[in-house]
Amino acid sequence: MTDIIKVLLVDDQNLIRQGLKALLELEPDLEIVGEAENGEIGLHFIEQLYPDVVLMDIRMPVMDGVATTREIQKRFPKIKVLVLTTFDDDEYVKAALQNGAMGYLLKDTPSEELAVAIRAVHKGYTQLGPGIVKKLLNQFSHVTPTQSPSPPPSLAELTPREKEVLQLIAIGASNREIAQQLYISEGTVKNHVTNILNRLNLRDRTQAAIFANSFFPSLNDPN
Repeated sequence: MTDIIKVLLVDDQNLIRQGLKALLELEPDLEIVGEAENGEIGLHFIEQLYPDVVLMDIRMPVMDGVATTREIQKRFPKIKVLVLTTFDDDEYVKAALQNGAMGYLLKDTPSEELAVAIRAVHKGYTQLGPGIVKKLLNQFSHVTPTQSPSPPPSLAELTPREKEVLQLIAIGASNREIAQQLYISEGTVKNHVTNILNRLNLRDRTQAAIFANSFFPSLNDPN
């Protein structure tokens, strides 16, 4: 029997919530346990319903998605947060990821892809929508050379193959895509990702992607 994933929708637009609910309830393993129009109400529902995954809007009145994600991470660390937003929310998305969100997707993501992302996030995998890493990278492009951070010594400890994997993580590639690109098995990719996270002291793929883009020239350095 398939385990049911309990999902809470937090979005200030009723039309968005209703649309998401109608589409996701078609999936036999997803159950929409509640809806909230802002983060404050969302936290109240979380205390009562304890969902597995929260689909979180970013810009909301009363309590926005960043503050709510921070509280969830602090008070309910086992609950996963998946951000649903638009391309205009660069700063908010970056802040949400830094505060514990497990992923980012656009609101117009097809329902079948959203369902796959919910399942992946529930299992602990990070999900990044198209373009998110590039947009996060744009935030570093305005840093002057004197402000650029120095790469940590641990970066030099990565093997050439691990650097290749890290570069592909940086552009949002999945394990399957990395395996196909490098002609290795998905299991080998998972081992490389684990080694990368451990050596660089990073929590997950999201942090790895942001890290990689921060030091992208260093990754391309043959030395």
